[in-house]
Formats: sequence, C-alpha cells, structure tokens
Amino acid sequence: MLSNESEARAWLETLPEWDAAARDRMEALTVLLREENTRQNLVSVASLEQVWLRHIADSAQLLRHVPRETSSPWLDLGTGAGFPGLVVAALRPECEVVMVESRGRRAEWLGRAVMALGLPHARVEGRTLETIATRPFRVISARAFAPLPKLLVLSARFSTSTTRWLLPKGQSARQELLDLTGWSHMFHVEQSHSDANAGVIVGTLAGTKGNKP
Repeated sequence: MLSNESEARAWLETLPEWDAAARDRMEALTVLLREENTRQNLVSVASLEQVWLRHIADSAQLLRHVPRETSSPWLDLGTGAGFPGLVVAALRPECEVVMVESRGRRAEWLGRAVMALGLPHARVEGRTLETIATRPFRVISARAFAPLPKLLVLSARFSTSTTRWLLPKGQSARQELLDLTGWSHMFHVEQSHSDANAGVIVGTLAGTKGNKP
C-alpha cells in the first residue's frame, strides 16, 4: 500500500511502461495540472500536495489489470482533470485512448494537454456520452463518473462480453457492487493500491439479465 509521494514515485518506476519518456510526460502533466488549476478547479488544492499518490499512481494502478496487448481502444468516461485517461495515454502512448468530458473548459484543457504531452493516439470527446456513436472498446474506465447502475445504463453499449471494466469507486465500491441488480456480470472489487479505504470494481459485463449485448 502506497502512503506518500516518495513511495508513489518509486512504485511508478517499477511499471513496465515506465521509462525516461514516460517520466518526462508525467512530470509535464503535473506541471500542466498545477498551472491550469489556478484557472479552473480541476482538483482540490490539498490533493496537489500529494499529486503523485492521489492522482498519478491512483490512475496508473489500473494498468495492472490490463495487459498491454489488450488495452486498445480504451474509453475513459468523465475524464475531468485527466484521471485516469491522460495517465493511461501517457504511459501507453501507442494505445488509442478516448476521453469523454462534457464540460467545455475541462475538455479544452484536456485537448491542450494531449497536444503538449505528444499523445497522437489520444482523443478528447468534448460532449455528452449519449451523443457519441456506439462502437466496441476493449477497456472502459470511469473515476467518479456516476453511480454504478447509471454508469452501466449509459455505457453498456460500448462493451462486449470481453471488455474489461475498471471503475475506481472509493469507499463505496463494495456496497455499490452488492447493491447492483438487473445485470449479468463478472465484477469483483480489488483493493486500491493508493488508498487503504478505496476499492476498484474490475471485471466483465454480459449485459442485462437475459439480454447479452
């Protein structure tokens, strides 16, 4: 379990995706985030004091659940300040990452960050999820996007029976999964690597009960 900035940075260096280029992109991302946070409230000011733990490592831990060869295309819902979408794209720049963010100013900043970090396969969809054309994705992630039932209703059309879902849910992860009804799934909760009180819902979705997508 990671508990501070030094441990978070040391852990990142153990990732197979980590090299000098990845380090430079992550350093640049933290600078971009701090600068933009003075113009719009992307993240809490307090969390910037632990940006490597609270945002970078917290996002990067999702890669442990997805082999590199099966991570593209990746759909990230409600990317907001870039987590986990920008971190995933920065660590796996060869991967197609589609980041959905309906809030205009945040979407504009994400687009600028994609350009600044040199991520040719990352794309920002600055509109609501409902207006995006249906297509299958290999991975779907969402950090604080919506309660689990609503999230599935909105995004199940992008999933196949082999799509990997990665849903950081904080302290509510286990309860949200226990309360989920009406869906045929193979979800379970993984302990967060960056927060002792948080969990990540991981797994696959077959569809609503009696109706496979």
